[in-house]
Amino acid sequence: MAQGIEVELRKALIMAGIAVLAVQPALAAQPRGNAAPEDLLPPPATTPAAKPPLVIPKAPAAAGAPAVAVPEVQPLPVAEPIMPWTVGDAQALLGVIGSIDSEGLFSKDYQPTALAAAIAGGPGATLDEVASKSFSWLAEDLRDGRTPMKDRVQWFAVDPDQDVNPTGALMTKALQTHDVAGVLASLAPTHPDYQALKATLAATPKSDVATRSKIRINMDRWRWLRQDLGSVYLLTNVPEFQLRLTVNNRIIKTYKTVVGKPGKTATPQLAEQVTAVVFNPTWTVPQSIVVGEGLGASLMRAPRKGYKATRGPDGTITVVQQPGPSNSLGLMKIDMPNPHAIYLHDTPAKQYFNQAVRAESHGCIRTERAVELGMTMAILGADMPQEQLVANATSGKYTRVPMTRTFPVYLTYFTMAQDVSGKLSTFRDIYGRDTPVLASFAKPRELKTTQRISDEPVVQLDNPL
Repeated sequence: MAQGIEVELRKALIMAGIAVLAVQPALAAQPRGNAAPEDLLPPPATTPAAKPPLVIPKAPAAAGAPAVAVPEVQPLPVAEPIMPWTVGDAQALLGVIGSIDSEGLFSKDYQPTALAAAIAGGPGATLDEVASKSFSWLAEDLRDGRTPMKDRVQWFAVDPDQDVNPTGALMTKALQTHDVAGVLASLAPTHPDYQALKATLAATPKSDVATRSKIRINMDRWRWLRQDLGSVYLLTNVPEFQLRLTVNNRIIKTYKTVVGKPGKTATPQLAEQVTAVVFNPTWTVPQSIVVGEGLGASLMRAPRKGYKATRGPDGTITVVQQPGPSNSLGLMKIDMPNPHAIYLHDTPAKQYFNQAVRAESHGCIRTERAVELGMTMAILGADMPQEQLVANATSGKYTRVPMTRTFPVYLTYFTMAQDVSGKLSTFRDIYGRDTPVLASFAKPRELKTTQRISDEPVVQLDNPL
């Protein structure tokens, strides 16, 4: 490998070491096992429920891209408990509903008029039914978000909070402790971005409807994610074109990103796990290029350096781009298994990082200083010695480093959030995903179902070009 590249790798290693020093205190108390990789997500408070069924896709997959089959199971309505309420607990609930605007929700959704009438009627079946319903709806929205799944475009990040804190257990706790307000308050997101949005909402005049709507949209998006993101995680905000390495919700390192182009190659929203770092990756070229653009036939006629083309017994041509600085994945790829074949990777096309708007990929996340990021993950997640990292990266050979400690990675979509400098900023809605959320706010609240992710087709976007 050229001397200049090795120098750059050494620089990346130094920066990776700096990032590791910042992360290590958060990992010091984490025990490490010798068997399965350790998960740096917080353990669930209860045994998670079985994964919910997916639903039938609404539309066919994009042309030329494979779609993952989805079981033909329709979502079911969420069962809501009915429990006995005292007048005092119901009054406390009514008080929370009256001030819920501060959380970006709408008090009218939780039937305050009917609840007040039931309270006036005293204890009994009517109060139990109305209060239980109002509490359930409010708990569900604070915990999981108000926006119906059909309006969360390309949202495939499963939120486990309803498994950790099921509605029935929450209601039982609220009624046993007579702390309705406290139990409901405990469900709101704890991330600093949510708190910044909440403070801004309080300071924004009610006459500024557009700004307040933008804040509400993005407050709700935080509720779509798990409440505790973990002690150490990667988070990329697609419209911001930035990736963060975060420890205890404090940003340690940031990296510019290039994300999917609007349309059929837009980047979906995911919550996955970093399971391995690959240095000098290969890239299996999609059939849309092998066949659709004639690359396979061309390489069979005239082999080209850097590509390996083979013809199978059925005549199918497979093309694999070999490792090297000109590989479409660059010198590093972070494995985060998911049905969409989305991952973080390096790129030889560094010029795109100089653009202000960086929606140029086919779905995957191209990452600035990707080798530095990969080295950081390998040191933290596999205890790999630094010299071995340099040897792997400079070898020019495919090397996969499995994680013994896995890290969550979140591909999110916020159009108002704290930027990498900590300033609350707005970002262009590059995929038009604010519109359906805002439209859902104007409609009556819908009953929740067992559906946990978007029912759009899962399209594999394994194409870094």
